[in-house]
Amino acid sequence: MDNPQTLVSCFQVTQQLLRDRSLSAGHDVSDGGLITCLLEMAFAGNCGLDVELSYPGVNALELLFAEELGLVLEVPEPAVPKVMGQYEAAGVQCVKIGHTQGKGPSSMVRVGVNGQEVLLEKVGPLRALWEETSFQLERLQANPSCVSQEEAGLRQREGPHYHLTFDPAEKPQLPPVIGSSQPRVAVVREEGSNGDREMAAALLMAGFQVWDVTMEDLLTGGTTLDSFRGVAFVGGFSYADVLGSAKGWAASVKYNAGVRGQFEAFRRREDTFSLGVCNGCQLMALLGWVGPDGTADTGDLPTQGVLLGHNLSGRYESRFVSLKIDESPSVLLRGMAGSTLGVWVAHGEGLMQFRSPKVLDHLTSHHLAPLRYVDDLGSPTEEYPMNPNGSPLGIAGLCSANGRHLAMMPHPERCALTWQWPWMPEGWRQTLDVSPWMRLFQNAYSWCLENPSQDL
Repeated sequence: MDNPQTLVSCFQVTQQLLRDRSLSAGHDVSDGGLITCLLEMAFAGNCGLDVELSYPGVNALELLFAEELGLVLEVPEPAVPKVMGQYEAAGVQCVKIGHTQGKGPSSMVRVGVNGQEVLLEKVGPLRALWEETSFQLERLQANPSCVSQEEAGLRQREGPHYHLTFDPAEKPQLPPVIGSSQPRVAVVREEGSNGDREMAAALLMAGFQVWDVTMEDLLTGGTTLDSFRGVAFVGGFSYADVLGSAKGWAASVKYNAGVRGQFEAFRRREDTFSLGVCNGCQLMALLGWVGPDGTADTGDLPTQGVLLGHNLSGRYESRFVSLKIDESPSVLLRGMAGSTLGVWVAHGEGLMQFRSPKVLDHLTSHHLAPLRYVDDLGSPTEEYPMNPNGSPLGIAGLCSANGRHLAMMPHPERCALTWQWPWMPEGWRQTLDVSPWMRLFQNAYSWCLENPSQDL
């Protein structure tokens, strides 16, 4: 670069345009040159391009593969004059080189140089060629069958189609608070837990009085669950998953008479709710709080009917997937049925395994499996990676028959705010202050106010 001030000016203008929300996307020209930059943008956006470059005296190879400083920006058509004007006013050359066209893997990518067409191909096959080496490497470190599913699916994917059956901007009507304080909820964690900060933040935003409670607090008698209306068992890797996910955590409950009694008393109280996420979901399954082996509550300790096993991919999965909410008795999912939302998953053992076909049949026939991984058409799926662990029927969460206890592998607390979503429909971003997942936490708060504590 002959003049470093040009880079400074470019950066400053770009930052201002980002603040003005004038830019839709952008990519720097670096390794691979301009053509690589353009194609990576097309792949990421799952769209076609029509680009025409006019530089007389420069051949296509030099122009497309030169690794020189530059930015490619996608801009809404009405904003083009403004964007170009701001760069030019700052002494930075800015030219319009083309436009996007179409959506989906059949969209065409066309590149012309000095009037000669040098590339004309669908974005799907181009992306497949681009990803081929990566998938070969993937086969060496993951289940080859799952990798093949992802490779084949990528050629056809149109993109997620989210759907809302409620207005997240409307806060639920709340009855007056009875007593002097807000409902108390315990965010329970064990050695190796994480996600407690995000969980606490979401519950605080919903209106709860949130307490940080460790298993050590409960084991030593430093606190009890008696005063809490809700418990949230958080995600993470309790005891480093050495014994298997949540098995060490479950053992600290099952094999301590005092804590076991506390947990069971809390579960049976009619004025309480619980939410288990990821490692917490695995814990609730091991304790039999959801999916018990038996359809009736006999008054005895529930017996385990569900086990969360290793993902079929054979590895830890951290992805943003689509989740559909079905009708169920869950108090935390009230009014959300029929919606399809994006959500984070981050787990190595999320495969729902059922002790018998009877358990699975009971859960599905009684609407106790309210959360399903779905494909781009919104249909429950077992296909990887839309279903990141291979759970049958796309089951991602379970609830108790009374609706008060919900266990789910995905992390709603990690996308309770709109900026925590890597993508959502533009209309949602413009109108929503919080993510639709906040309704789950608001529902819990509303339920507590509608069902006052037995002690009040």
